[in-house]
Amino acid sequence: MNPAAQIQTMSTEPHPAAPPPVTYPPPMAIRSLRKGVNVAYRQGLAVTGMGLLVLSGPVSIAAPFLPVGLPMAVVGAVLLGRNAVWARRWMESVLARHPRVERLAPDWLMTQVFGRKKRAFTD
Repeated sequence: MNPAAQIQTMSTEPHPAAPPPVTYPPPMAIRSLRKGVNVAYRQGLAVTGMGLLVLSGPVSIAAPFLPVGLPMAVVGAVLLGRNAVWARRWMESVLARHPRVERLAPDWLMTQVFGRKKRAFTD
């Protein structure tokens, strides 16, 4: 037998004791699941913020002597602005059109909602 043919036949024959190849699940499955949970959690926080904003009006009218409505509105605006892109864009456009609103807002609120300090306006 030719030595080159012997090498070729030896390399093509499967080894009887070789274990089957191990397949692992792709690592992206957990990451994509976690991303989906994070999106659902943020949407839940945005809906909660919207609910607090809607409920703050009737609560402030129903309980005028208890200052509950304003803190509910502030917390709702913070939740909505931090977790909904469309709400943040809308709030930024309102602040751009009406600079007096931004002047009245406290600095900590601007930091919580938008992640930035108040703009300096010159009059």
